[in-house]
Amino acid sequence: MPTRNPPTVPDTELPLSFRSTFRAPDPQPEPQPEPRPDALPVTASLEVPRRTGEPESSEAERTSEAKPSEPERTVKPEASEPEAPVRKKATGPRHRAEPVRNRRAPGAAFRRTVALGCASAIMGATALGAVAASIADPSTATTVAAGTADAASGATGDSDTIDAPAAQADDGPTVTSALSVAAAPFTGGTQVTVRGEELDQVASVTVGGAPATIVAADEAQVTFAVPAVADTALGTAAEVAFADAAGQPVDVETPTAVVAAGTSVVQPLEGELTGAPEVEVPMAPRTLTLTYTSDPGIDAQLGYVLTYWSSYNSAEYPVLDGYDCANFASQALIARGWAMDGGWYLDRGTGAMSPSWASSTALRDYLLTRTDRAAYLDDSQRSSVKVGDIAQFDWDDSGDRDHTAVVTRVEHTAAGTRVWVGGHTKDADYWDVDAALATGGGSVSYFSIR
Repeated sequence: MPTRNPPTVPDTELPLSFRSTFRAPDPQPEPQPEPRPDALPVTASLEVPRRTGEPESSEAERTSEAKPSEPERTVKPEASEPEAPVRKKATGPRHRAEPVRNRRAPGAAFRRTVALGCASAIMGATALGAVAASIADPSTATTVAAGTADAASGATGDSDTIDAPAAQADDGPTVTSALSVAAAPFTGGTQVTVRGEELDQVASVTVGGAPATIVAADEAQVTFAVPAVADTALGTAAEVAFADAAGQPVDVETPTAVVAAGTSVVQPLEGELTGAPEVEVPMAPRTLTLTYTSDPGIDAQLGYVLTYWSSYNSAEYPVLDGYDCANFASQALIARGWAMDGGWYLDRGTGAMSPSWASSTALRDYLLTRTDRAAYLDDSQRSSVKVGDIAQFDWDDSGDRDHTAVVTRVEHTAAGTRVWVGGHTKDADYWDVDAALATGGGSVSYFSIR
């Protein structure tokens, strides 16, 4: 039976997909999203399916065809490493559901970069929160998480806090100089100045335990008036002490001597170079002392009273029988150094005298006008009375002064101040004021002689 050949159909009558000249169109790559600036580069290769009848090409060639714009680069492997075999792709057609691009999972380097970035962000937020909290709560402002940067880099420090510097303690007032006057009369009133730091905080001054009056005080210096003491304190060195408002003693700066190390405490001559290291050697603690001395004028006044209290000096002065007390007190003031004036005088040639010279009440009125010479004190101010002052008694509390005397002794005790006087009419060298008031009654007042 003869073989029958199938009828030949011309190419032009076949469907396009069956024609011998048909070639499938090249697959289009999927659109890629725009890369972010902070994203890591990801290398991908575009695989182009091979057309029917086309010779198989290597992976490098297909990559080159997919990226015609990149120049071909050849990387030679290290001599010590064997050349890796080239893996060939399957030659069969791909299913459309298969991925066209080779999307590789991120590598270890990328994961480390992302992890460090996250850690830095967390640590930065923590530090910012700590600073904000310290601003809101001042009590926590002295501690800051200083180890944040070390924690982010994997390092740990020995300390994670910054300690605020300790506040300098206030040393309070300090005396840094010596007394401006080293000796003063026991009768008091001499003004003494010391210099130092924060001396405006000085609230009290004592000399030998007796309170002194602060005349002026500022930050740099303080001036006080020496209190009057008994004549028994003559020649003694009384310690001068200062205290603040709380009663705490004020420091007196201790001097130091600079000497060469390993040598005795000997100061080199000025400008001399010893070549040895110098160290500060503290000297003995310093205390300020004031020596009580006698006042020449008061000494003369007291000497006159103690000489003529019982034997009147009739060769120089008139004697007023029965009321010679003011006359004798005026004579003692002349011995002290006072000069007569128009309100207080005696004419020795004629015996004429002013009322203030011979009358207790007139003498009071004169002294009240001469504040440059005397200051009035009542008996409540007895602690300010000193030797050489004038004492006046009012026996009947009439307001007039009935008797005048000179203070010859003063004692300050825990029970109070005791005063003794000397004079005429009641002839005495040391007459206790309290005993006089107990027998005569009335009251007493004083004039503090300047």
